[in-house]
Amino acid sequence: MTDTIKLLVAIGSDASLRYASPEELKCVLEQAQASVELKLAVATGDSAPLRVELCITRVENMPQTHSPGPGGDEEEEADVPPPKQPKPEPPSPSPVKRRRSRRG
Repeated sequence: MTDTIKLLVAIGSDASLRYASPEELKCVLEQAQASVELKLAVATGDSAPLRVELCITRVENMPQTHSPGPGGDEEEEADVPPPKQPKPEPPSPSPVKRRRSRRG
C-alpha cells in the first residue's frame, strides 16, 4: 500500500506523468512494479480497485470545486461589520444673493 501511495504522489507531482496517456502510464507502472490494483485503475479509468487496496470503504460523491465549502467565507464575512458610510452634509447656502421681487 505504501508503494502505491508513493507512486500516486509521484504521478501527481510530475506533470509528464500526470498528463500522460493511459498507455504511457501503464508502461511506467510496469517498470515501477506497481500493484495490480493501481495498474487496473489506470487501465480502466476506475478508482474502485484503488479504494479496495487502500481500504477506503466509502467515498462521498461530492462535486469538486475550487470555492470554499460550507462555513467558509460566509462566516468570516459575518464577523466583519460593514464599513460605515459618511453622513451626507446638508447643502450649503448659495453664495449668490437672491433678489426680492417688489410689488407695487
